[in-house]
Amino acid sequence: MRISKPLVFIFFLALYTNGIAQEATDWKRDTLELYVNRSNDAYDEYNYKEAIKYASALVEKGKEFNYKYYEFLGYDILGGIYSETDDSVQGRIYSEKALELARATHADSLIAWGTLNLGILYSDNKATYEKAVRFFKESIDINEKNQDYDEVYLTYVNLIWTYLDNKQIDEAYTYLQKAEDLSAKEVDSLDKLYIDLLYGKYYLIKKEYDAAAQKLENIALTADKNNNTDLAIEAYDNLAKLYSETDDYRKAFTNLDKHNQFKQKAYTLKKVEETEKARAKFNLEQAQKDLESALKEKVYSEQLISKSKTLTTVLIIAVVILIITLLIIIIFFKTRRKYINNLRAKNKQLSIAHAKAEKLSTIKTKFLSTVSHELRTPLYGVIGISRILKEDEKLKDYADDLDSLKFSADYLLALINDVLLLSKMDAEAITLSKIPYELDTLIKNIVRSFESTLQQNNNTLHLHIDDKLPNHLIGDPIRLSQVLINLVGNAIKFTENGDIWLKLVLVEAIDDDTYYTQFVIKDNGLGIPLDMQKDIFNEFTQIENKNLNYTGTGLGLTIVKKILKLYQSKIELDSTPGKGSQFSFRLNLKRYSESQKANESPIANLPKGSASTENRRTNKVLIVDDNRINQKVTQKTLEKHHIESSLADDGAQAVAMSKANDYDLILMDIHMPNMNGMEATQLIREFDKDIPIIALTAVELDESKKEILNSGIDDIIHKPYNLPEFLETIFKHLPKEEINLSQ
Repeated sequence: MRISKPLVFIFFLALYTNGIAQEATDWKRDTLELYVNRSNDAYDEYNYKEAIKYASALVEKGKEFNYKYYEFLGYDILGGIYSETDDSVQGRIYSEKALELARATHADSLIAWGTLNLGILYSDNKATYEKAVRFFKESIDINEKNQDYDEVYLTYVNLIWTYLDNKQIDEAYTYLQKAEDLSAKEVDSLDKLYIDLLYGKYYLIKKEYDAAAQKLENIALTADKNNNTDLAIEAYDNLAKLYSETDDYRKAFTNLDKHNQFKQKAYTLKKVEETEKARAKFNLEQAQKDLESALKEKVYSEQLISKSKTLTTVLIIAVVILIITLLIIIIFFKTRRKYINNLRAKNKQLSIAHAKAEKLSTIKTKFLSTVSHELRTPLYGVIGISRILKEDEKLKDYADDLDSLKFSADYLLALINDVLLLSKMDAEAITLSKIPYELDTLIKNIVRSFESTLQQNNNTLHLHIDDKLPNHLIGDPIRLSQVLINLVGNAIKFTENGDIWLKLVLVEAIDDDTYYTQFVIKDNGLGIPLDMQKDIFNEFTQIENKNLNYTGTGLGLTIVKKILKLYQSKIELDSTPGKGSQFSFRLNLKRYSESQKANESPIANLPKGSASTENRRTNKVLIVDDNRINQKVTQKTLEKHHIESSLADDGAQAVAMSKANDYDLILMDIHMPNMNGMEATQLIREFDKDIPIIALTAVELDESKKEILNSGIDDIIHKPYNLPEFLETIFKHLPKEEINLSQ
């Protein structure tokens, strides 16, 4: 129900006829005005035949008297009439001619009106949607320059409607805001309702149902009250869609019923109007048919003369075509048989190759699972021991070094995981976590991890963090570290005796908790050759330089690109060979708010030595692990939280100790000699079905999680673990009465 061409046309006549009259002040003007009035009167009475006659005369007399304004009016009226009678092609032709004349006169008001009319005509077809948008924007620019805000508002409404019909919701929202600002000063209350209606359609498309319902319900009530049929039809139709999408079918039916009531009312009101249109259109079409019939009679007599000759020629051509077709069919079947035989041979080869590929894939999966386990197992010891040492008051002077050690181990763990994922061609499996972290600590740990490399290449790293950025954030610090470490590491590798800059600059504070931030990593080193700048983000691609002695896998920038894709961001590169390189990207950083802190698990944040752990009895846990270092790490961690533990080296020993002792919980490794964790669990379940058993394992969970849980294990902790998550899982499975958080 966009403000349509006929409405625009009638408004145009009322607006401009008086203005034009001032330019034609003689008898010629009176003649032209007579044609305008008669054409307009005939149009109002749906006598399109007469309206076209006078509009055509207006065009001809406008040319004869050299009055471009009236010639423009004639073409514009013709465009409106043909569009009204559903001959949109002819309507566009005349409207485009009107705009051509308007441009020739250099009259802004006529150009603005002509572009608006063409925008409305082209907006009804998705194929010409972009052309319609261009015409609307041109009309807006002209009217804004002339401060004709009523026309600007009218064009805004049509442009917004076009965007919404084509699902361009962001563009629609931009102009909705402009139209809303304009309507507050320049537009009457009825026209303002169209903005609310368009807002309702916008929110409905975005599935923001509450906002859409508020707008549309208000429009429906107002339209109902004022008996505004057109607005009511649109409002109730969109409300019916809204409640259908939200599964409120009672309201959907009620609004659909109201929509149909108003539509029936509109049908009744316009029935006479449409009947008159149909009669006028019939008269117009009948006149055209009379002319066409006369021309056809003349052509028909000429066709009869040549028909016999043509028939003979057609028969000869048909026979020739039939023979050629038969030959083609024979050749086709012979060729088809040949290709079928070749296809069978290729399918056989493909089946053999497929079987080999499946076998290799199985071997590869097993290899990756084994490599993953063997790499994570020692890392568990490194991370765990570094954390335990960091908590030792005697080693307080080494806190920074231990932080760097743990940070490097955490990064190495994340890098191993990503390399495994890249090897599987399954990088989409990476997901971003949401954990609290401190920005300055993260950045300083990154800088500290490069101290030796900076000294080796005699480089200086300059760090700048915008003061407007919050320090306490929530997100995925490991993924962010991977991006920055890869980019800073590359800068250091390709720079000698130079400078590296790491800058964090606030671009925009979107709201109180979201900060749109630009990260810049710049160096004045070798730079990247132009022919390599697109390829360096591909896997295993490296820039070779004989003057530099460095090693790398060629995966760093690939990992950066894929991680930033998870953030819905992308890496930008600006490099000049011999002068250096600059990598930059933008992320939304989330502030870690007080409300989020309040929602954290109380167990996961228990401080060491708190009353909640000191005032309950000591629990007993059996640690089952074939790695002595990992045993000690787990045991020390539990001791810090007042939990006693016993150690078993394999599954068989774990079964024997479970029979002989009363434990509150068992931490069970999976891969062990003699008897693995799942076999041990099944045996324990034969005599103790209630004791909580938690897998503490470094195996690939994506492949083994279901099998592990089906063996009788209650939960899984992945090594190396996150300490708060580890403690939360442990305490969740300990007897509930033993955890007293109120003390």
